[in-house]
Amino acid sequence: MKAVVYERPFSVTVKDVDDPRIQHPNDVLVRVTSSAICGSDLHMYEGRTAAEPGIVFGHENLGVIEEVGDGVSSLAVGDRVVMPFNVACGFCKNCLAGETGFCLTVNPGFAGGAYGYVAMGPYKGGQAEHLRVPFADFNCLKLPPGEQFETDFILLADIFPTGYHGCELAQVIPGESVAVYGAGPVGLMAAYSALLRGASKVFSVDRVPERLAKAEEIGAIPIDFTKGDPAEQIKEQTNGEGTDKGVDAVGYQAQAHDTSHEEPAIVLNALVETVRATGRLGIPGLYVPSDPGGPDEHAKHGQLLVSIGRMFEKGQKMGTGQCNVKRYNRQLRDLIIAGRAKPSFVVSHELPLEDAPQAYEKFDKRIEGYTKVVLHPGHALAA
Repeated sequence: MKAVVYERPFSVTVKDVDDPRIQHPNDVLVRVTSSAICGSDLHMYEGRTAAEPGIVFGHENLGVIEEVGDGVSSLAVGDRVVMPFNVACGFCKNCLAGETGFCLTVNPGFAGGAYGYVAMGPYKGGQAEHLRVPFADFNCLKLPPGEQFETDFILLADIFPTGYHGCELAQVIPGESVAVYGAGPVGLMAAYSALLRGASKVFSVDRVPERLAKAEEIGAIPIDFTKGDPAEQIKEQTNGEGTDKGVDAVGYQAQAHDTSHEEPAIVLNALVETVRATGRLGIPGLYVPSDPGGPDEHAKHGQLLVSIGRMFEKGQKMGTGQCNVKRYNRQLRDLIIAGRAKPSFVVSHELPLEDAPQAYEKFDKRIEGYTKVVLHPGHALAA
């Protein structure tokens, strides 16, 4: 089958790889109709992880089941399904507690597994024509048949639940004010989720005009951090108090306010200043224990200089960690079906699989309006 394969930093190719096959009675094989490129994929693409050549990318996947293992009981050939980026077993201590992003079974020696991602287990990604899904009864979320809501449903694999997870980590409740740092796809989903949860005022912090415009379109207040300290800009609009809650949707490749260099802890420290005393921070933005391209030796080992003294002084609380997609995806699916949510507003391009190398390059450079790309293997639904 055709698949997107990592070659070296800043280079992926579409090439033939072995077809997946049923390896366990609980597996299914899915014909992929949509697979999105994630900002997390860019960390590997840029050589900012330990990813080695040969990885098939793609952890945001949707398609139609073509083969079912003998042990699968709730799924059938022809079912349309979307898979959480988390590969999870459903029966370990963490899965039973709903912490499916930290499954103890699927990736021995590590809490958590994912498709097509470095250190997250042996699971090939879905930027390909077919995908093997293990523990399929648990990992597949059924969707209505057909093609309706395709670009909304594909976002259930990762960014819509992850944005919502940021608000859950921050415990956003109706009537509160929220600052979301980052207006990329996850940041926009976090701002959108805060509004869905009833936030009275949501600030969206970024520097890219198109992203800030998109945030304003959904009802958020854009804050351009190149035009002054974002915490101060937000305090000016909250009677000097700051917001009730804050979300970091940027992660470890954060840019300094003058955008001349990376400053990995700048968003964390900005949130400490932005959020009021006793407020709460949600950190779904990615931080890693090893960053070969870190700006200093500490950053290369995931050790950042965070203003813990100021955070303690303000009595703030922080929630961190990757999203447990299954905790949210069913409800978010039903919001989409009911017409209460349409997350596809973030999708900028729908392309055939063959265009993946150019899409990665343009998305990485933030050019030509590339913000969220959905690949359609087999040219299905390609725009």
